[in-house]
Amino acid sequence: MTSSLDPILYAQLAAPLERTELRAIRGRGPLTRYDGKVRDCYIDAQRGERIIVVTDRLSAFDVVIGTIPFKGQVLNQLAHHWFLDTAHLAKNHVVSVPDPNVMIVREARPLAAEFVMRAYLTGVTSTSIWRAYERGERTFCGHPLPEGMVKNQQLPEAILTPSTKAAKGGHDVSVSRQELLAMGTVDAAEFDRAALVAARLFAHGQARAAERGLILADTKYELGVDAGGEIVVIDEIHTPDSSRYWYADDYAARLAAGQEPRSLDKEFVRRYLSETAGYSGDGPPPPLPDEVRVEAARRYIKSYELVTGKTFEPVLGDPAARIAAALGAS
Repeated sequence: MTSSLDPILYAQLAAPLERTELRAIRGRGPLTRYDGKVRDCYIDAQRGERIIVVTDRLSAFDVVIGTIPFKGQVLNQLAHHWFLDTAHLAKNHVVSVPDPNVMIVREARPLAAEFVMRAYLTGVTSTSIWRAYERGERTFCGHPLPEGMVKNQQLPEAILTPSTKAAKGGHDVSVSRQELLAMGTVDAAEFDRAALVAARLFAHGQARAAERGLILADTKYELGVDAGGEIVVIDEIHTPDSSRYWYADDYAARLAAGQEPRSLDKEFVRRYLSETAGYSGDGPPPPLPDEVRVEAARRYIKSYELVTGKTFEPVLGDPAARIAAALGAS
């Protein structure tokens, strides 16, 4: 797969947004920094806001494995698209988007679980629903699974499979509602309200994807509680990092032939690491070849264009300097 953006993508390999170093921002008080796998976060406690910089880092198997050109721009703009599109279904944390890689949001108390919605029996990680089924398990996160299913087949209905939130460097674990509540990290009433929000968002996302010739096979929601006690969507929503998108037109034929669905998400990189490099998350990751990084960038950009119906316009130049200027940062 090639793209008219290929010369730009290959050139940008040498100038990814790997990390930011914002020490102070004009008009703001002291900032507290927190780095996630993909995002650099600067917390302004006085305003109750967070400045999220979406970098080009790529996480797979719960490990940062490298950078992908323009990935941060794609993720931030696609998340903003979805936040606007789902605002009538659930409250979200967006305040403004001052730069293609930056989102300013309201602070919320994150729920200590990831809300993973699944509609298909798929996955390549050792903790995926498919690997569990392959091992002979017929209950996943408290949900019974029918006999006789094959990989990538649609489940009888969409299910919520919560996941623990591992510390940086650790691995998330899929658990049932009962197991999660037994851990004592999530309140039952808040969990149930958040579960309803996740189901509503997923149904909407699936319908929107279908309109664009895509299948939203599964997705992960980060949810929190705001100062008024409302459930809010935080972090990102329906991006290629948090979701698995497949092309709908040849899904049935490929399933019948025992082939993997054509995907738009980072599953391409997971498969490369697992099948070609023999890596599954243990130890230091192998370096990604340039052609894999560029192909991943093409897929991220394609996902943005297919989902939004808009042409992706990459913003060139030194991203760190541009972000600092946009925020009035030093």
